[in-house]
Amino acid sequence: MAKKGEADVKGQKEVKDTKDAKESKKVEEAKSGFNPSTFVQGLKEELDKVVWPSRQQLISESIAVILMVTLSATIIYLVDNFFGWAAKQVF
Repeated sequence: MAKKGEADVKGQKEVKDTKDAKESKKVEEAKSGFNPSTFVQGLKEELDKVVWPSRQQLISESIAVILMVTLSATIIYLVDNFFGWAAKQVF
C-alpha cells in the first residue's frame, strides 16, 4: 500500500505527463503549418458531433424567440412613452 505522499506525487506526475503531451502536440501542429485537408477532416468530425434540431423544434423555438423579442420591444416602448409623458408633466 502506497503512502499518502507517494500517491500525490504519482498523481502530479501523471498530470504533468498529460500536460507535456498536449504541449508537444501543439508544438508539432505549429511546426507543420496549416494543412487544408487536416482542417476539413477536423471540421467534418466536429460537425458530426453537432445535434441538429428537428424541423418542428426549429419552428417552435423560432416562434418563441420572435414572441419574446416582440414582447421585450413592446415593454421598452411603453416604458419609454411613460417616462416621456412623465417628463412633460414635470418640465
